[in-house]
Amino acid sequence: MSLSEVDRILLQRCIDGAPRAWQDFSERFLGLVIHVANHTANSRGVELDEATRDDLVAEVFMTLLASDRSVLRRFRRDSSLATYLTVIARRVIARRLFQLRSKQSPSLSTADRADHSAQERIENREEVERLMSRLDPQESNVVRMYHLEGKSYQEISRAVGISEDSVGALLSRARQKMREGA
Repeated sequence: MSLSEVDRILLQRCIDGAPRAWQDFSERFLGLVIHVANHTANSRGVELDEATRDDLVAEVFMTLLASDRSVLRRFRRDSSLATYLTVIARRVIARRLFQLRSKQSPSLSTADRADHSAQERIENREEVERLMSRLDPQESNVVRMYHLEGKSYQEISRAVGISEDSVGALLSRARQKMREGA
């Protein structure tokens, strides 16, 4: 789904700092961000009290306003605004939940760190899939194995028939191409 005309106008008003634009924006997307907070916490087995949920929602909106609304300015307008905001909200909330969990249990186990690393890979999945179409087949295959399937350099090396060092270099080149295409 592409960006609707209503959302395009609302987004531009927010970026321009038009009167009442931010209020209209936050009213329109408050329910979405609350839903993302509840769903993200639930998927991680975290019980949210109302105050914590409100803090998470506020942090999402603060992130959207930060640095002169840079997150909104970076929106490429090739999807719906709700989809973009869902991804942003999920990332902000997942990061904050991880930080809260770390404070409650300062000695994170290796399994917890691995779980966080796996979660970061999943959060980036949509963006990676969109950008992979810009890569040649080998690069796309290696990016898919690493970012989407969670395979190690060693596993990729064996599957593709290149050295582990070459896997890292190939991933670096592919990421650069994806950055340029983003």
